[in-house]
Amino acid sequence: ILREQFKIAVDVWSVTSFNELRKEGLSVERDNLMNPARKKKKVPYVTECLSGKEGPVVASTDYMKLYADQIREFVPGNYQVLGTDGFGRSDSREKLRHFFEVDRKFIVLAALAELNSEGVLEASVISKFMKEQGIDPEKVDPVTV
Repeated sequence: ILREQFKIAVDVWSVTSFNELRKEGLSVERDNLMNPARKKKKVPYVTECLSGKEGPVVASTDYMKLYADQIREFVPGNYQVLGTDGFGRSDSREKLRHFFEVDRKFIVLAALAELNSEGVLEASVISKFMKEQGIDPEKVDPVTV
C-alpha cells in the first residue's frame, strides 16, 4: 500500500526472535562497558542493520507490544510497535489482526503517522487513508476491551 498508493519506498524485514536481538544488544552493551579502552565500540546487530535507513520503523506482532518493544533502545530513529495487547476473540487470524490493529492497514497507518510526526506527510493524507480503508478513529481501544 505504501509503495503503490503513496509512492513511499519500503523495506520489509522479518524478525525470527526479538528476544535474541535484545540479548545480543545487551551483550554488546556489556562488552563495550567492559572494554573501555577499545577504540571502536561494537554495535548491536539490529542497530547496524537499520542505521542509515530513512523513515520510521514499524514492528507488527501477534504478541503483546512489549515483545517487539524490547529492542527499542537498539533501533535508530522512530520506532512504532503494534501488538495484540488486550483480550479479544475472533474466528480467524485475519479478524484477530484487524481487532488488535496489527493488520496491513494499521501497519500503513502507523508508518504514515510517523512520517507525519517527522514533518514529511500532512495529517490530511492520513485522514483520507483512514476514510478510504474504513478505519474508524472512534473504534474501541483493544487494550480496554
